[in-house]
Amino acid sequence: MDIKDLLAAAIKDAAQKAIDNGTLKSGTLPEVMLEVPPQKEFGDFATNFAMQSARSLHCAPRQIAQAVVDNLDCASVDKMEIAGPGFINFYLKQNWTADLLAGILAAGENYGNLPANGLGRVQVEYVSANPTGPLHVGHARGAAVGSAMVNLLRAAGYDVESEYYINDAGNQMNNLAASVNARYLQLLKLEEMGGVPADLTVKQLDEMPTGIPFPENGYHGYDIIETAQR
Repeated sequence: MDIKDLLAAAIKDAAQKAIDNGTLKSGTLPEVMLEVPPQKEFGDFATNFAMQSARSLHCAPRQIAQAVVDNLDCASVDKMEIAGPGFINFYLKQNWTADLLAGILAAGENYGNLPANGLGRVQVEYVSANPTGPLHVGHARGAAVGSAMVNLLRAAGYDVESEYYINDAGNQMNNLAASVNARYLQLLKLEEMGGVPADLTVKQLDEMPTGIPFPENGYHGYDIIETAQR
């Protein structure tokens, strides 16, 4: 929570305390709007909260402003002044940033993370390199993006599980094995028929009369030929 949010929450809490102790009448509290005054002598922040809440609290703005000042609990505030019809000017302590930095250091790597939101579990699958084709730069990009997404979701309060599938079983692996085996047998047949052309392409191999059928669901990439050659 930054200093502006912290101060806004403290102002609303102060108004609620004043209601609870009978200083102010009960009513709906508006959202606190804080602005930076155009001139430094008017403070670091100013709010018209007292005037915004006058109608709902059935009270004069300056009385509301005084109640907020009397009940405000914010360690970063040095002093407050009520101005005009009910503005409140806030002057921060000169060392408030040091306190903020101390809080950041105390939180460590969890600084800024939201608490668990109770919205259930999220599973993120990323990388999961496909064994039926060669690795490329897209796999590295997927690793970076996927890891960042997992970290962001965890920081946002989700219960996250990251998944990396090995892909070493199932139809893909069966088709890969059948494809490599067929290419291997085709290359052996070409050796018997006079040798394998140095610039052999997938299309040429498919059209050569080796008598070795290629699987209907096989993988036709050139990398399969290279694997069979090895």
